[in-house]
Amino acid sequence: MITRTASARYEGFGKDGKGQVSTQSGVLKDNPYGFNTRFEDGAGTNPEELIAAAHASCFTMALSFALAKEGHTDGTLETTAKVKLDKDGDGFKVSRSDLVLTATVPGIDADRFRTVAEGAKANCPISKLLNAEISLDYTLNG
Repeated sequence: MITRTASARYEGFGKDGKGQVSTQSGVLKDNPYGFNTRFEDGAGTNPEELIAAAHASCFTMALSFALAKEGHTDGTLETTAKVKLDKDGDGFKVSRSDLVLTATVPGIDADRFRTVAEGAKANCPISKLLNAEISLDYTLNG
């Protein structure tokens, strides 16, 4: 089992509160977050942006490994994840993550690529974690 950690601190409450988020690796260290970074255009990050980064990177790596298993050794995958936060009663929920992929995989059949990409979408650990609709739109360059 692999365990990764991150921590968050929030000082003050509600809209006036200010937070900081850090990761075990140090790639994020006391990065600011709060109401203004989540619902406005404040400088800093927010949970949905971090989920989008996790989903894009997880899916892309899963697809890379699946393509390698199919015998493909060269190419490029670029993925953007667009995570949607919607009102849910008195709160909010992540309702969907839309993956947009541009792939260059020489020599792969378009139907086989679709199957492998859909499998990666369904089986990457972050897709399995999310309780949201997940879509995949892609462009395949040979």
